[in-house]
Amino acid sequence: MQEENQQSPELKQATSSPDWAQQSLERIALAGLQEQKTSRRWSVLFKSLTFIYLFFLLLMLLGWVGQNKNVSAAHTALIDITGVIEAGGQVNADAVISSLKDAYDNKGTKGIILRINSPGGSPVQAGIINDEIHRQRTLHPDIPVYAVVEDICASGGYYIAVAADKIFVDKASIVGSIGVLMDGYGFTEIMKKVGVERRLMTAGENKGMLDPFSPVNPKQKAFAQSMLDQIHQQFIRVVREGRGNRLKESEETFSGLFWNGEESIKLGLADAEGSADFVAREVIKESEIVDFTYQETVVDRFAKKLGASMAQELGVSAKNLLPTLR
Repeated sequence: MQEENQQSPELKQATSSPDWAQQSLERIALAGLQEQKTSRRWSVLFKSLTFIYLFFLLLMLLGWVGQNKNVSAAHTALIDITGVIEAGGQVNADAVISSLKDAYDNKGTKGIILRINSPGGSPVQAGIINDEIHRQRTLHPDIPVYAVVEDICASGGYYIAVAADKIFVDKASIVGSIGVLMDGYGFTEIMKKVGVERRLMTAGENKGMLDPFSPVNPKQKAFAQSMLDQIHQQFIRVVREGRGNRLKESEETFSGLFWNGEESIKLGLADAEGSADFVAREVIKESEIVDFTYQETVVDRFAKKLGASMAQELGVSAKNLLPTLR
């Protein structure tokens, strides 16, 4: 009785009402609904944020965002030339030219470093890059271009390097290999031993030139050698034009030999020792480095793989018939 007397008037009134239990259940139900609505709002918010994050990540992977190189502050532009030089490969003319254009178009660029680590590759791709570097240097005489060699700068890699104002190397870098080759295999003797007959039909007497399953034709071999010699002379001319009187020619300079970085400086194939950081800091005088190297998107890689697969299925690969600077 004492506890009943101690209840508040509001509680007494609520409990004395004939439908107080129903009203309490309604309040509890409304509170539950409100809590569910709040929970749904938070769930929608988190799902939306997750979707936006994943969508933005996808755009970055596709290369549609996140590659803005519009850096206004003064800097040294870096372009990596790493790997074999070939159309559609790790290093190709389109990618390097795109990188050069971005670097030159940026108002903050005070100098460009071509960081090279390549054994060589296509003389055509290397030649296009060399020509573009010379063209851009003429258009922008106030922005120097320096080649910095890491492990190796041979053949096609060196073809590109000689277009720069100066070439910097590590004392142990591999530099040179100024020559041209065309390699392949011959299986005629094996075919004789296993009793396999080659049945090649062509329209045009030289259409089957350098076929690995046919005997070597002396006339065709001489023709191929003449073509290699012409490309070699083009390479030699590019090196002489690029290095000028710095080059100390000898009988071995254009023989296809290669030298370490220290020796290459003595021979005039390179100018001095120095890394990319050293050149940016001490030569260009802008230690801040911004990477302008073209980055393949997921779409690019997929397209290349698709194209390579189709070419393989159709049997149209002819790499072994192409002259190579390596």
